[in-house]
Amino acid sequence: MITRHPDRELRLMTTHEPPSLQQRALPPRAGISFKPCHWPDINAGNPDVGFFEVHAENYMGAGGPPHRMLEGLRARAPLSLHGVGLSIGSEGRLDPDHLARLRHLIDRYQPASFSEHLAWSSHGGIYFNDLLPLPYNAQTLARVADHVDETQTALGRPLLLENPSAYVAFVDATMDEIGFLTEIARRTGCGLLLDVNNVYVSAVNQGFDAAAYLDAFPLHLVGQIHLAGHAGEVDADGRRLLIDAHDRAVDAAVHALFARVIARGGAKPTLIEWDNNVPAFDVLLAEMQAAEAILRSALAISDVAAE
Repeated sequence: MITRHPDRELRLMTTHEPPSLQQRALPPRAGISFKPCHWPDINAGNPDVGFFEVHAENYMGAGGPPHRMLEGLRARAPLSLHGVGLSIGSEGRLDPDHLARLRHLIDRYQPASFSEHLAWSSHGGIYFNDLLPLPYNAQTLARVADHVDETQTALGRPLLLENPSAYVAFVDATMDEIGFLTEIARRTGCGLLLDVNNVYVSAVNQGFDAAAYLDAFPLHLVGQIHLAGHAGEVDADGRRLLIDAHDRAVDAAVHALFARVIARGGAKPTLIEWDNNVPAFDVLLAEMQAAEAILRSALAISDVAAE
């Protein structure tokens, strides 16, 4: 088990690597989720991006164009790996081959951060194309803590665990989400990834106050923030339903919640996720710059307070 100490950074650094491969911390800036269609713009323009994040599973092959692009990104800015296939919340055991591939990728690129979802996506050898929620109770808590421990031991570093988006609540839940996440972090030493859009989506779908949730969230455990767009639907009863679609710009309500978080906790590495209906690179860059403006305002306020 990796034990967390309050003054320890949520990253490991090795000193025997060449400087070009040494791990760089994520800066308190905005970054973008990389899509291969944007590589020509990035390669030609070398834009000022705080960091790049990629889905780890897209780079588990031995080589080829994906790795050439990843090497190019890694040379330009800090790199964050975001896992979508580990199924940490699953009732079954973690896939040791998947963990081995993750470890190889991490050893190769020394990313500043690795994160995964508080969710499950596989069962009985069947893999689902979705990240599914789980009930917050003692049994689930013990299982997820064991899986986080196993992952951190296999990878040799702490991970960041992301709060999910949810559309329903479980009747057999005995803990709230914040209490569950905080206890996982206490038991395992992992950090947290706060997805503000997920909070807003869940709040609308389940009828709770997103601002109150974020005011209670343990921001001292947060190593990264995610922002994304969501789609609006209407359920069978005519009620508003939000879908965590990652297919459009960040909603104004989510930007307002993000500003509230930053005002309380200070600037933190913040990613713009846009995974579907991927726009032209300049559109994605504008989204990043909007988040960066909010982060800069928080840094300016902090500088004034320190004087």
